[in-house]
Amino acid sequence: MQYRADRTGAQLSALGYGCLRFPKAGGRIDQDAVTAQIGEAVRLGVNYFDTAYIYNGSEAALGEALRRLGCRDRVYLADKLPQYLIKSRAGIDRCFAEQLARLGTDRIDFYLMHMLTDLAAWQKLCALGIREWIGEKKAAGAIGRIGFSFHGDTAAFLQLLDAYDWDFCQIQYNYLDEHTQAGRKGLEAAAARGIPVIIMEPLRGGRLISGLPPAARQRVAESGRSAAEWGLRWLWDQPGVKVVLSGMNSLEMVRDNAAAAGRAAPGCMTPEEHAFVDGLRADLQAAMRVGCTGCGYCQPCPAGVDIPGVFACYNRAAAEGRHAKSEYLRTTGLRRRGTGASQCVGCGKCEQHCPQHLPIRSLLKDAARELEGPVYKAARLGVRVLKLW
Repeated sequence: MQYRADRTGAQLSALGYGCLRFPKAGGRIDQDAVTAQIGEAVRLGVNYFDTAYIYNGSEAALGEALRRLGCRDRVYLADKLPQYLIKSRAGIDRCFAEQLARLGTDRIDFYLMHMLTDLAAWQKLCALGIREWIGEKKAAGAIGRIGFSFHGDTAAFLQLLDAYDWDFCQIQYNYLDEHTQAGRKGLEAAAARGIPVIIMEPLRGGRLISGLPPAARQRVAESGRSAAEWGLRWLWDQPGVKVVLSGMNSLEMVRDNAAAAGRAAPGCMTPEEHAFVDGLRADLQAAMRVGCTGCGYCQPCPAGVDIPGVFACYNRAAAEGRHAKSEYLRTTGLRRRGTGASQCVGCGKCEQHCPQHLPIRSLLKDAARELEGPVYKAARLGVRVLKLW
């Protein structure tokens, strides 16, 4: 296992265990299977485990596994405050106490503000006294490091980086999402500030494995590496990446990913390997509806539309269905000022700067028709009325 130091000097395993997709039996989390997989991961050197308040049953299952294995002091626990559910300082305390109880621990090593989408979400927490609360919990040893997980656009991510003295952050990032959400620009900005970056969705929930076009799958089969290892290796090659989370749910997956982590280090990829991944990306993009490269030249939009983000979700909607639509809601709708396609006012400024000469205004209308259905509109209304940003 390769390890990478955070800003405190702690050695974090390059492969982290994402605890959203624990195996189930009879519709419930299979505790025996979870314990076996976590035990194998720890044996192979994994020491970073990531869960969240809203991952149904995950906190309790992770805590029970660590209790059975007797290895709590050998791992780092990462958990998240569901800031979108918090209305008061007392609410923060209640949630945190519940998380400690579920995990069976007296401390959380890495604590995140879950799913911040823009600066307004953080400012709402600040108004509730979150800065003071963090200071108290750190002083008491109940929290080791504080960070945030992010779903939004690059501009919002850069604002959040400078809004607090973060110990770390977590972003969705993979070779297909290189220039959407926080993107490479955000990763490098965090690294320049000395903020360690944890990676989630490195394989887009498995879609960089099962979603590859036939020709790409054939090339992968002949390459000597799995599609999963190509995606993970591309991330581990980058020095700004500290931990890559994988939602592992089988012993085979734990062993394969741990082995891949042992073969990867910053700067490990050759020019030929980079070209190979570029080819996989090109194959995926060729099957998409919009030839958007995510370059960002169309930004900022005067009406606030996250054009690259909208097109990224629109491109994936045909293949990924609900997953793409839920991502679209998270990244454009769950914030005070939405960034969705329907906000386009037709000014045309974006089309003047698009290197691909895309008919962006027309494409945004198509995207809005597909992605902004009744569920999206109801969620946007709820965000505004209940102030859930």
